[in-house]
Amino acid sequence: MSSQQSVQSEVLKVLSDRRSVKQYKSGHKMPKEDLEQLLKSASEAPSSWNLQHWKLLVIEDQAQKEKLLPIAYGQKQIIESSVVIAVLGDLEANKNAQLVFGPAVEGGFMPKELMDNLVAQIEGAYQYPQVARDEAIRNASLAAMQLMIAAKAMGYDTCPMGGYDAAKFVQEFNVPARYVPVMLISVGLAASPARPSGRLSLDQITVSNSF
Repeated sequence: MSSQQSVQSEVLKVLSDRRSVKQYKSGHKMPKEDLEQLLKSASEAPSSWNLQHWKLLVIEDQAQKEKLLPIAYGQKQIIESSVVIAVLGDLEANKNAQLVFGPAVEGGFMPKELMDNLVAQIEGAYQYPQVARDEAIRNASLAAMQLMIAAKAMGYDTCPMGGYDAAKFVQEFNVPARYVPVMLISVGLAASPARPSGRLSLDQITVSNSF
């Protein structure tokens, strides 16, 4: 098997093996280098205009996880997992444009005129709150999925959670108005395998060319 085939096989296996795990080996602390790799992998997700519409709130302190537990309706993976990542979407990601494009212009990789055109395009789109919200949730979700795949590749398991009181979360964790909660993701070592979950057939989920 060629190296390319080997990489392909491994990637496809990670995608196939990823399942939501709700029971973790309690008390396991994720090494700092693993956590940093996990976050770095999430940060490499694609995003509209490369604005990177996400903020990742890392909750690993046990007292903070205990505070989160009732907000997440008592789901035990909150306190048993090694870390909980709250994925937030950036409603003001347009403010990242200069940070993203400025270095490319300074380095000679992008003409300033192109940057100016992109910034004008972005600001035009962000006049509409629904666009800002849609982009925040869409792009933060890409980072969330990439984080979960990276975790599986590193030997960890995850569970994405939408079942929590978002308003209470914002209040208790002092989330600025700039960010909208998208999901919580528990990450840790599985205490027991995830139960198999059925999937709809390709015929049920795909349409060829047009409805």
